[in-house]
Amino acid sequence: MTTNGLDSVGAEEMFDQDGAIFMGARRDPSDCQVGVFGVPYDGTTSFRPGTRFGPAAIREVSSGLETYCPQLDRDLDTLAYADLGALNIAYGAPEPVVQAVEQATARILALGLKPLMLGGEHSITSGAVAAVAREHPDLVLVQLDAHADLRQTWLGASHSHACAMRRCLEVLPSEDLLQIAIRSGTADEFSELHRSSRLVPLHQLHQRLSALRGRPIYLTVDLDWFDPAVMPGTGTPEPGGFTWPDFAALVDALQHHNLVAADVVELAPQLDPSGISSVLAAKVTRSLLLLMAQ
Repeated sequence: MTTNGLDSVGAEEMFDQDGAIFMGARRDPSDCQVGVFGVPYDGTTSFRPGTRFGPAAIREVSSGLETYCPQLDRDLDTLAYADLGALNIAYGAPEPVVQAVEQATARILALGLKPLMLGGEHSITSGAVAAVAREHPDLVLVQLDAHADLRQTWLGASHSHACAMRRCLEVLPSEDLLQIAIRSGTADEFSELHRSSRLVPLHQLHQRLSALRGRPIYLTVDLDWFDPAVMPGTGTPEPGGFTWPDFAALVDALQHHNLVAADVVELAPQLDPSGISSVLAAKVTRSLLLLMAQ
């Protein structure tokens, strides 16, 4: 017996489907191309907490957007994608959460879907990347982020959100990580970024991506990549960031590439009473859905 295309026991244990659903999505993943799921976790947040509310906020405001994207000339109404709900996790240490994310991502891949994860803090990315890398051994990880996230540990945790890319580098070779326009980190982190050639200025984005044509790409979007003027609702804001046209340039570039998985993380909606940060996050999610389900 199955429930919504998933094993009935596993579905009940893995995902909570109460609450809002991303606009136009279905619960049944049958015949879908993308599987959306949320991870409401911020257990290692080191400054301003609240990203555990991010997935629900993205879903709740998504109905305020149009389904049609003029930039891509595509409409969500023509696509089949599932919102599987919020991953059931035990709030506490990050290691069981990362493991649960890896298992959920593997389950979604086994259904023939491309996983799109809504966070939650950035520590969850390494679990998803591990599962996707098993499916796609030549995977490339593209990181949008204000911060390098290359610490070995932070505040006693090796799976802190400040260590997200360090943990991903335990799965991927150094040259298969592109860190786009990082603007914050330690002196050691920036020394490594320059030495490894992983730091990619925004104006070199098209050139670096062109060398990856045909390879599967995982895009991780830490929303603090955007400037706090347009994205105040995030736990670790960093001045000097980017705006929507900068993200749109990346979307243009990715139209010519194989985007097999993605995540949108670090929205802390209660830090922005206007709700604009949640709307921006939902629009980012819409763009990724349209790219992944084309």
